[in-house]
Amino acid sequence: MKILVTGSAGFIGYYVAKKMIDLGYQVIGIDNLNDYYSVQLKIDRLANCGINISKLKYNYSIKSTIHDNYEFYKIDITDSDSIMKLFENNNFNIVIHLAAQAGVRYSIENPDAYIQSNINGYFNILEACRYCKVKKLVYASSSSVYGLSDNERLSESDITDFPVSLYAATKKSNELMSYVYSNLYGFQTIGLRFFTVYGPWGRPDMAPFLFTDAILNGKDINVFNNGQMQRDFTYIDDIIEGIYNVININMIENYTIFNIGNNKPVKLMNFIKCLENELKIIPKLKMKEMQPGDVKDTWANIDKLISKSSYEPKISIEQGVKKFVNWYKDYFKIISND
Repeated sequence: MKILVTGSAGFIGYYVAKKMIDLGYQVIGIDNLNDYYSVQLKIDRLANCGINISKLKYNYSIKSTIHDNYEFYKIDITDSDSIMKLFENNNFNIVIHLAAQAGVRYSIENPDAYIQSNINGYFNILEACRYCKVKKLVYASSSSVYGLSDNERLSESDITDFPVSLYAATKKSNELMSYVYSNLYGFQTIGLRFFTVYGPWGRPDMAPFLFTDAILNGKDINVFNNGQMQRDFTYIDDIIEGIYNVININMIENYTIFNIGNNKPVKLMNFIKCLENELKIIPKLKMKEMQPGDVKDTWANIDKLISKSSYEPKISIEQGVKKFVNWYKDYFKIISND
């Protein structure tokens, strides 16, 4: 089986590619290595999979020095010709599409990046799947599509017509585009609404990374909505297990969507307390108002995924924070206060 993983130098993409490699699938990863956050972090993720980017050329294959079944291309999904050529030269059984312009708040500052990557780029992936007869496309949606929902626990059947950020709107658009392509062209599309994924190798623009950096450097933590928020923090290993389960579900319908979360929302102040306990440093808190485009609470109803697979989140917030902090200290070579 041959699998394409887009965004394979990204946080979730790195772990998905590694999982598929370890399972013995033939894996091709692509990424444009943009500078939205540290390119070095992306390079280091690739290096962990045996990809030496010193030999990197746009749209040329780099073979892994560690895994015989992995190769990487630097390709931008907005480059329709390169994407189509890649699909034509490979008989992909499954495409796992994780490449996107991420970040809710950044979508207010730079909206064009989201239209180009998340709309035009995804269109190119759909078209390539259509013409090259890919049977299954698994793609990243987001819990942000729920917007300011009145429901405490968010379910796939909830109305998602009122996004509060452009990022959320692009992800909702991906779901609608997928529905059209599944119905018109008969291939399977599975959307995954991720809920606040965190863990080692995580994104530097997200709370675990930002807060840890601030605490260790004696800087203020910006605590939005005066700390009155909660998130369904989901550890990366649980996310990857969920994606693997989804790939192996035998479904009759061509179009479906699943929540992937922990089903145990954590109050923001409790999350900060977990970091304080691990770092053994009292953080400096700077209370702020709610940011435009943000939502107060997220809580995933994962009953649908559980009913269709053996999905079961296992990592508690205490365990997950400990694993993240240990990785962070090791990656940045920080001497422990213990």
